Amino acid sequence: MNSLVKFVQDEFVTKKDFPEFSAGDTITVYYEIKEGSKTRTQFFKGVVLQRKGSGTSETFTIRKMSGTIGVERIFPVNLPALQKVEVNKRGKVRRARIFYFRGLTGKKARIKEVRR
Repeated sequence: MNSLVKFVQDEFVTKKDFPEFSAGDTITVYYEIKEGSKTRTQFFKGVVLQRKGSGTSETFTIRKMSGTIGVERIFPVNLPALQKVEVNKRGKVRRARIFYFRGLTGKKARIKEVRR
């Protein structure tokens, strides 16, 4: 049964080629929003907290600060509305999931940038 599911996922789900990114990176995600009959592109720029799952069910979580309030959004990698992903900064963190980042404020909430 698992091989059948894997075969269907490989054959029929379109793979999008996004740049490599991981936890701690600052990225901008451009995605389509439908309002009635109109569509527009909106972007969400923030720090990647985690990448979770594999294959077609893979997701990533982004956190940004909107004023003094933290906003998190979970994006599936294979979301049809995703147009592109830009990596703005590569961050150096020691964890794959940086949930501790939620509790940090001020200068403690900075992530060192990796120069490549």
